[in-house]
Amino acid sequence: MRVFFDRELDTVATFWRIYRRDGVALAFTSHDRDLTFGGIRHMAAPGMVPAAIRLTAELANDSAEVQGALNHASIRAVDLAAGLFDEAAIEIGAVDWSDLGHHTLYTGQIGRIEDDQSQFVAELKSNKSLLEQDLVPRTSPTCRAEFCGHGCGLSAARFSSVQALAAIDLDANRVRFAGLDSEAHVDGRMRFMAGPQTGLAFGIIDAQDGWLVLDRPLVAGTLPGTRAQLREGCDHTLGTCSSRFGNATNFRGEPFLPGNDLLARYGQP
Repeated sequence: MRVFFDRELDTVATFWRIYRRDGVALAFTSHDRDLTFGGIRHMAAPGMVPAAIRLTAELANDSAEVQGALNHASIRAVDLAAGLFDEAAIEIGAVDWSDLGHHTLYTGQIGRIEDDQSQFVAELKSNKSLLEQDLVPRTSPTCRAEFCGHGCGLSAARFSSVQALAAIDLDANRVRFAGLDSEAHVDGRMRFMAGPQTGLAFGIIDAQDGWLVLDRPLVAGTLPGTRAQLREGCDHTLGTCSSRFGNATNFRGEPFLPGNDLLARYGQP
């Protein structure tokens, strides 16, 4: 393996690859010209640099961040605002620009992104952050299972449909689909199948007169007629699970447990 920085003057540049959840892959290098290696063309972006990368043998998350000016055609403020880079997978490494020998130093996901309209700073989360997930279930009056996911047992295909967008309201951050039972889709999700936010998952937080209010910003460019995949929602209560879905046997919650304030309650006659 190529050893970097083992000499006084080295032909080394940094590179980073971004794999967005909508299927788009972007690659950049700090070199002053494009480099192609590993079957990927890395575009020259000298203004984008990774900050210090901390790698340890401990279980704690390795820290890193990348920052740069919003002047590259592939990373635009409107795309950052639309959430296209949220939770994207990322690789950072070093490459010898003379013979294209390279080595990946850091892998993880993009976390929090800060944007001041002139430059952006993206926090990076290493793969060790997965070890911080709490896998021990906690008691809850509502169902802990994801709707149509593991533990729920219901079929996602049964409660999913593909609809054509009838109208979009950017100011109120909502969309409308003709003939759709909007109330049944509260707490559900939606994905556009075309347009600038293709593949991005939107949570549906409310229904208003046939409109679906979404949990993340919409951007201009998605036209009426665009197809979207929708899935109904569930409020995770036992009443809904039993009466609407007939799935109480798979309810993953404890709706009848007394609360934490049981000892502080006054006795009732």
